[in-house]
Amino acid sequence: MSEPLVVVGNGMAAARLVDELAKAALGRYAIAVIGDEPRLAYNRVLLSSVLAGETASHDIELRPAAWWRDRGVTLKYGSTATGIDVGRRELRIANEESIAFSRLVLATGSTPLRLNVAGAGLAGVHTFRDSRDVDLLLTLAARKKRVVVVGGGLLGLEAAYGLAKAGASVTLLHLMDRLMERQLDAPAAQLLKSLVERKGIRILLDANTARLHGETRVEGVELTDGRRIDADAVIFAAGIRPNVALAKDAGIAVNRGIVVDDHLRTGEADIFALGECAEHRGICYGLVEPAYEQARVLARHLAGGTVAYGGSVVATNLKVSGVSVFSAGDFTGAETSEAIVLNDAGRGTYKKLVISDGRLAGAVLVGDVTDALWYLELIRNREPIARIRSRMMFGRSLAIPAKAA
Repeated sequence: MSEPLVVVGNGMAAARLVDELAKAALGRYAIAVIGDEPRLAYNRVLLSSVLAGETASHDIELRPAAWWRDRGVTLKYGSTATGIDVGRRELRIANEESIAFSRLVLATGSTPLRLNVAGAGLAGVHTFRDSRDVDLLLTLAARKKRVVVVGGGLLGLEAAYGLAKAGASVTLLHLMDRLMERQLDAPAAQLLKSLVERKGIRILLDANTARLHGETRVEGVELTDGRRIDADAVIFAAGIRPNVALAKDAGIAVNRGIVVDDHLRTGEADIFALGECAEHRGICYGLVEPAYEQARVLARHLAGGTVAYGGSVVATNLKVSGVSVFSAGDFTGAETSEAIVLNDAGRGTYKKLVISDGRLAGAVLVGDVTDALWYLELIRNREPIARIRSRMMFGRSLAIPAKAA
């Protein structure tokens, strides 16, 4: 008889876990997936493409309903998990429903941060995180509204791009001195800023939000230096916070995220966590690829294997506001490392490769990311690069001739 395995969360991490389990242990578990969004799991990375009108909402679904059925998965979406009874091995769901589990996986993701400033509760102040937010922002854009986006990281840039392309007048505010400071060095960030501004988005750096103005609806944003930007709507996209409330209320150990070991186990027997809600060795990754790596490890563990998760090499490989961007590893470098840089602002291209101890330690690419996955492979495998060093900046095809590949 199949063991009851319950997964809380119907996002990208949960979908990948089910996929990996189907490959590693089909039939071993009777899987139920509980999600609060009222739709099938979808690719969250493509939300800005939906907002920009480049992709239809139904086209970003990860798997059709039949795929889940064929793997014997019970899907309950539009359902909110309200509590975990660790002793009784039950998950409580809204409307007084409960479901028993032998093993439980928390894939509860994250929620967007709202700045704690005066006026944050006014009508017209929103976040950008899920498909429901996209529907609301499309309405704003259709009305040609003046929108201020707070946050110059991945989420903020994607919101700004989607809104601008959909017809809104967009100003983006960022607290730091450069965009995407966690993924890009200064020259790469400057190039990205210029490329994004060409798309009609106004960008203000070193912009610290002091308060939002308005009586009942937001009318403008005031910065700490006294500047005021008129706005019909404000979008907070200044970061995310792991969803840990369900675990915390059940007495499961949490720090910033739900604490897990190298097998993705929490402090409670047969309860696991992965994805944006999980904290492994003090790190909450908040990115898709680490969640997928965790899903592979957890699936093999649940199938009876002994594989362990040792952490992820953080990599970003996305089209940000219509501009291709990639970064991975230690792209800032240390005193003992070297950097090879190609900066062609006229062509909208920037490449930086950081070399340490004869190996590629990090990379940043803006514009041309053709060889991004090859660079990532070199970083992860720690391959010596002495024989290709003089050519590797120009891509794999030139660095490794076909007859030597």
